[in-house]
Amino acid sequence: MTKTEASEQRKCSDVRSLHSTDLADALELSRLAGWNQTGADWRRLLVLSPVGCWGVEENGRVVATATLVRYDCHCAWVGMVLTHPHWRGRGFARRLVGHAVAVARNLGIATIKLDATSQGQSLYESFGFTPEQGVERWERPGTSVLSECVQNYSLAMDQAAYGYSRAELLQSLGGEKSLDNCADSYVLTRPGAIRPYLGPCIAQTSKTARQLLTPVLDALPGSGWFWDLFTENRNAIVLASSMGFKPVRRLVRMSMGPRMREKEQKVYALAGFEFG
Repeated sequence: MTKTEASEQRKCSDVRSLHSTDLADALELSRLAGWNQTGADWRRLLVLSPVGCWGVEENGRVVATATLVRYDCHCAWVGMVLTHPHWRGRGFARRLVGHAVAVARNLGIATIKLDATSQGQSLYESFGFTPEQGVERWERPGTSVLSECVQNYSLAMDQAAYGYSRAELLQSLGGEKSLDNCADSYVLTRPGAIRPYLGPCIAQTSKTARQLLTPVLDALPGSGWFWDLFTENRNAIVLASSMGFKPVRRLVRMSMGPRMREKEQKVYALAGFEFG
């Protein structure tokens, strides 16, 4: 390869911002990976973080992606690190993750977090991410139907469990802020490409979580679901098992920077691996 050809290849593989016209390519990457994101999820990421969604383009199409969702100045979340199967092994994921970390640092964000697959964990460790705890995806088989409904959330409860505000995320998930400041639990749901998604869910006790989740699941008795949870919340695991869910995938929550661990005993369902 000549110097000119090498220069042109580097130029074609530069990290660039994603735009709405790239979402079809991005959705295809998540589909090829067998992930649950819909087109609405990709649009949500672009709205939440218009300068925090990036891709690498080759031959006129986006073949790799990464996103960075910022929660105030306290925490940012890396997600959607994907590479088309035909373009793996070229360092695109490393380049995108490095770009995301650099942007977060330039913004003065103290802690950067992500949920890592077994394939990606060594890459993240090379940047200085360290494991915090396990997270698992649980599944209940069935049809993939989710009816529209009004959902309320408690911002105060969520912030107390996470240690930072996720107000824009919760609003984007279709929730309406509860006017009851004493609310001790909430759950949100949304459609998925494979299964409807149960979460996020915050509750003070297992009993409260059961009382909250039971009518949601009973409203669609034949529907399948995905439910992401912390493995250290044993109450959530017992609850999920009793409701017909089984573990199908395990990841590792990792972080870089000052410790900012969630109060996992109050987190009964995550918002998704791309959001935390």
